[in-house]
Amino acid sequence: MSALALLLKARGFSVSGCDMKSPHYDLGAIPYELSHSPNHIDTYSPDALILSSAVSRSNPEVVSAVSKNIPIFSRAQALSYMFNQSDGIGIAGAHGKTTTSSMTGLIFLKAGKSPTVYVGANVPDIGTNAVSGSGREFIAELDESDGTFELFTPQIAVITNADWDHVDHYPTREDVIRAFTRFADGRKEGGTLILCAEDEGASQVFGMCDKTRGEILRYGFGKSWDWGAYDITKNHGGGISFRVSHHGREIGLVSLRVSGEHNVLNALAAISAADLRGIDFGASAEILRDFHGSERRMQVKGTASGNILVMDDYAHHPSEIRATLEAVRGIYPERRLVVVYQPHRFTRTAMFAGKIAEALSVAGKAYVLPVYSAGEKECPHSSSEEIIRLGNGKIQSATFDDIGDILRGELHSGDLLLTMGAGDVYSVGEKFLTVNQNV
Repeated sequence: MSALALLLKARGFSVSGCDMKSPHYDLGAIPYELSHSPNHIDTYSPDALILSSAVSRSNPEVVSAVSKNIPIFSRAQALSYMFNQSDGIGIAGAHGKTTTSSMTGLIFLKAGKSPTVYVGANVPDIGTNAVSGSGREFIAELDESDGTFELFTPQIAVITNADWDHVDHYPTREDVIRAFTRFADGRKEGGTLILCAEDEGASQVFGMCDKTRGEILRYGFGKSWDWGAYDITKNHGGGISFRVSHHGREIGLVSLRVSGEHNVLNALAAISAADLRGIDFGASAEILRDFHGSERRMQVKGTASGNILVMDDYAHHPSEIRATLEAVRGIYPERRLVVVYQPHRFTRTAMFAGKIAEALSVAGKAYVLPVYSAGEKECPHSSSEEIIRLGNGKIQSATFDDIGDILRGELHSGDLLLTMGAGDVYSVGEKFLTVNQNV
């Protein structure tokens, strides 16, 4: 919502807003109120009210707006209205879309294209999560969680993967595949679809989508894809390097500061989209060399006393958890890895508790906090205790009240503390750093 507010402000609209907590991003001159109240409608007299999907129709401001006949739009409706009038590059996927959008946006900005960029996290290399440009390209991270990504008609549609998630909206895996297929077929006539060939779900979308609508490019490991990565080398101290092939022909080397083979795939998607808009490989590779990642994606938060490294990551789905933990262990093999994980949503926890427990077993020690509900009601077998039970003694329970004391007794010199989850678990690492400042 903050990124949308910044774009609307940059395009000349008068924007205000409200939230239950202070905004995490710099909103500049945009006024905002804490909490929700019908008085905000009276104070700002908006011509339209734009809602996050987390806000219900029973919200007092929504009720007030309805009573005053003020038009109400969802975030996706407002964003897609702007996006669909441009040469949109829509990046979707259960995982990887934030980093891929950040990489793509950075390439286009540094290459002088003056794109509009909309990302679901702050991008340190850009300095914000939204940029309003004068060019034709509109690069946007698109959210599949509630199906609203189908409102977008990209010129270039990117699918990083089509994994089963958001079980509250997609009861079966087949529902996910059908939704991503509709998104793929919803691109502009003659538009290009870019798919990850390494993902089973994306491969199913490839098999089901309309092949006559426009060009389809696939990327993955090896030289057999339209865009391929091979000779992958994990760099000492972090980062990863690989050679790139385009239609089977070697075109050069890419060296990334960020780690993990999942970021190799993210980079291939960004390079592919840039190539379609006339940005040559050499320029993309040079720009990606200095990409530092997105906020809350394997982010180093600091070093506490005793040389304890503190990191944070947004991972909350089993596939993301495993990929992040394996990447972190690859960067810091000498450090014992201690994880504090906060499950996100009761529905996801109930469906994937076993796989979450299995993924967390990669860590040397794991603690699980109570579920971040995101507005959901608890359902059977959806508590953190279910993950702990399935962890067979390798995972322990913790709360926000006791985790600080637990970590002070658990962590030793040279350890790595990684907080994980889509909620407010990052505050655990920040507080640990504050209390145990490096001297």
